[in-house]
Amino acid sequence: MILDVQKKQATPEIVVLELHGRLLMGNDSRQVEWSIAELLKEGAKKVVVDLRELDAIDSTGVGILVMCNAKLQKAGGVMRIVSSDGIVESTLQMTHVDRIVKFFETVEAASEKFEAAAGG
Repeated sequence: MILDVQKKQATPEIVVLELHGRLLMGNDSRQVEWSIAELLKEGAKKVVVDLRELDAIDSTGVGILVMCNAKLQKAGGVMRIVSSDGIVESTLQMTHVDRIVKFFETVEAASEKFEAAAGG
């Protein structure tokens, strides 16, 4: 398996999707799309996608992240991305994903921003 997606509950309102491996063209990449669809069915509105354990991403992976963000927004939700310096973050910045989705260095920082946005 190229990609492993783990779902964790950061707080009662915030769900974290940890991506491990490579988000590349192929059936494995659909796991992210399916996970977001499942979260929306469950009523999740705040999702943090943790890419720190992602080794590679291609245009398909970039497209899936952008599409998942759009689906969340359409449902009244918000997506945050956690990433560390490296090829994955560089690729997302080159494709301007950082202009669409806010990036953070840790899950905690992304979660705090959800709380701050909800409070004010």
